[in-house]
Amino acid sequence: MANAPKPTTVQKESSSASNLFATLVIPICIIIGVCIWKFIFGDANNFIDNNADNLPKVGNYGGMAFKGGPIVAVLVGMFLMVIVFSVERFIVIGKATGTSSLDTFVKKIQALLTSNNIEAAIAECDKQKGSVANVIKSGLKKYREMEVEANMDTDQKCLAIQKDIEEATTLEMPMLEQNLTVIATLVSVGTLMGLLGTVTGMIKAFGGLANSGAPDSAALATGISEALINTATGIGTSTLAIIMYNILTSKIDKLTYAIDEAGFSIIQTYASTHK
Repeated sequence: MANAPKPTTVQKESSSASNLFATLVIPICIIIGVCIWKFIFGDANNFIDNNADNLPKVGNYGGMAFKGGPIVAVLVGMFLMVIVFSVERFIVIGKATGTSSLDTFVKKIQALLTSNNIEAAIAECDKQKGSVANVIKSGLKKYREMEVEANMDTDQKCLAIQKDIEEATTLEMPMLEQNLTVIATLVSVGTLMGLLGTVTGMIKAFGGLANSGAPDSAALATGISEALINTATGIGTSTLAIIMYNILTSKIDKLTYAIDEAGFSIIQTYASTHK
């Protein structure tokens, strides 16, 4: 328990770094999205007669995306956010997993516990590294402390080990879910932004039909193009965000399960060998 302030400090520092990362990434991605829309999609070579005021060349998706309007720029920025935050989470979760296979590590810990080789199990945690190993190591150290504790019965010692593992988990695991809220938010916001672009595009399309005399075919085509491009980009952003969110949460669940499995083994081993 005396070591509790140290992991708390580390968690606060990591949380601040993660918040700073999110604060910087969001506007940077939007700016990059605007630049891609304006300078790449809006390049004159993408349009008839090399004039961005004309319709896109046949089959030129960059020109079509540019005609989708400024909302496409925002959607591109959001698409980049999904990629950046997903990569960042993969890196964090990878570090939390440790240097080798999590299943293999848990099996090694269980085997060492069965042979009552606590010191070797602690050494295995030092070799594995990562959040999961840190939590299990904390439980093993408590296990070692309880072996020389004379003022508690076996049930109290098991509860003490369990409480120590839970506290260590509380300190280590929350950082894994940070920034996942951004990806989850982009699932809904991507769809809504795409819908907004669809509505603005249809407004322009009907505006082209509302002209007196012959309908403005160029305005009609531009409006429909804007509507469809925004719809496609919004759906694409939301789809990627959903996939990444589900993959990342499943990885976090796997880490949590590994901690629960190893923690249960530690407590059961102590209870069975100290009756």
